[in-house]
Amino acid sequence: MSKSSFLTPSRRAFLAGSAALIGTPALATEEDAEYDPLRPPPEPEPAVRRNISSFRSLSWQPYFSHLRKGAILVDTRSRALHYWSEDHTTYKLYPSSVPLTDELTRRGRTSVIRKVVGPSWSPTPSMKKRNPEWPDYIPPGPDNPLGTHALYLSWKYYRIHGTHDTRKIGRRSSNGCIGLYNEHIADLFGFAKVGTQVLLI
Repeated sequence: MSKSSFLTPSRRAFLAGSAALIGTPALATEEDAEYDPLRPPPEPEPAVRRNISSFRSLSWQPYFSHLRKGAILVDTRSRALHYWSEDHTTYKLYPSSVPLTDELTRRGRTSVIRKVVGPSWSPTPSMKKRNPEWPDYIPPGPDNPLGTHALYLSWKYYRIHGTHDTRKIGRRSSNGCIGLYNEHIADLFGFAKVGTQVLLI
């Protein structure tokens, strides 16, 4: 092969390189979008190899002694929420968002104490301390971080709720709550009752 063949690009190489350059601005558009402090883009995460294999059906017996009023299991490692109905006829599995850090992650047993369609939102005192620029109150609607429905837990400030920011699902992206797609929280909302037991692992 002659030396000149390395120096002179082929027509195919030229076209491929030009296409790559033309496509570059399109990749940057998401970063150039206006920044919303209440909906920051999720931080890049290393690949979670176990996530796909861990997102599987589970049996309720290892986690609960009964299914009175139903049961919800949140697996923060696989980022999945499981629901079993009291009559054993319904089982649901939903992808979820989980807290940003282990420090923000609470594990253990709690229960649903309140159900709200169109929840309003206020930052907790610790959130406000970390982010003083955040508003004190956001009414129900498309800007609300709790999405369309919320299940309030017996732990203060903790909820299972929807989100309008679908980028968060499947990621470490919350300040402590468990997030679902709005269509999934609406589905779960119809099954869960006040008194439904909840376990976060």
